[in-house]
Amino acid sequence: MVSIAAEGVGVTLDARDVVRDVTVALAPGTLVGVLGPNGAGKSTLVRALLGLVPHAGRVTIDGEPRDALTRAERARRVAYLPQGQVLHWPLSVRRLVELGRLPHLAPFSRLSDADRRAIDRAMARADVAALAQRDATTLSGGERARVMLARALAVEAGALIVDEPLASLDPAHQIEGMELLRAEADAGALVVAVLHDLTLATRFCDRVLVLADGALATDGAPRHVLTPALLAEVYGITAWFGEGLVVPTGRVR
Repeated sequence: MVSIAAEGVGVTLDARDVVRDVTVALAPGTLVGVLGPNGAGKSTLVRALLGLVPHAGRVTIDGEPRDALTRAERARRVAYLPQGQVLHWPLSVRRLVELGRLPHLAPFSRLSDADRRAIDRAMARADVAALAQRDATTLSGGERARVMLARALAVEAGALIVDEPLASLDPAHQIEGMELLRAEADAGALVVAVLHDLTLATRFCDRVLVLADGALATDGAPRHVLTPALLAEVYGITAWFGEGLVVPTGRVR
């Protein structure tokens, strides 16, 4: 399985420090939520871990410098689902999910039986098998989100990084999505998910990284670190706390 570590990671965009001096070690078999208000640097941080934006600091994958790995090696080890993907080409849903196997294919090679089985597993886990022959451009927002997740799962990488995977999903599919991510972690994968729902993060995540103004405000088990003081400081909100529940109730005045 795959581990990822960052040391002193910082990202500057348009002369603004979007991510500031983040150091974390992310272990296999854990579901890690990345939380914080809009503009806190969550998406930029996960893109930096993947080497998709220039950054200061050092990132390793399984103890190896990330940049010493080829793009294909990185893609086989870490699957990535970015937020807000737009579909421009009228591919079938199955064909779209098949693209998740590209890191395993040599140029001009065809899908093997093992690849097809991986695709079938991914579509079943994301509950999109019934959509296989649909034109992906005709899907609803929720259907599209689940198909994109299936594409990432089809990689069968040891680590999975997903950015707002619950966007556009109804409550039932939000819970199913978190159950799926939880199952991936329980099976030994490292799963990193950018999330906004505090209750789902509390219920399902082993650990949360909370960002504020690009810096790591806290890091730990959600039940321990998502405190009234932290939510007031980072989000500017009050909240009601129950068993596994964090329900925002108002703004801090």
